[in-house]
Amino acid sequence: MKIVQREFHVSTRSRTEMVDVTHQVEAATHEAGIRNGETIIFCPHTTAALTINENADPDVVHDVLLALDEMVPRSHPGFRHSEGNSDAHTKSSLVGCSEQVLIKDGTLVLGTWQAIYFCEFDGPRRRRVIVQVRGE
Repeated sequence: MKIVQREFHVSTRSRTEMVDVTHQVEAATHEAGIRNGETIIFCPHTTAALTINENADPDVVHDVLLALDEMVPRSHPGFRHSEGNSDAHTKSSLVGCSEQVLIKDGTLVLGTWQAIYFCEFDGPRRRRVIVQVRGE
């Protein structure tokens, strides 16, 4: 089994946003030269996350961010963390720091409407994404 690791950066412009990083993950996967296996996408930040969701209708991204903001509002009287970003830490934990996508014949196995999103909850910032490709 061959293992190749790459990384890329994402620059966000808003406090909360979801950035489609599918093309960057595809490029890293293609560059690794692995035809069949898996790609693991990892976010090494405690106030950001990764998810797979619909890429056809931009309202889906809006609705996901809206739902997360309603579930975990920015200010809550019970938050104790002094930096003022407890909501971002909580959202990161809820969404998760990694995704795994299969590779078949050199192509990511995603559904017709699926994309890989970097989720920013404490921006704007310049963030790092690590991609590990494993297989043959």
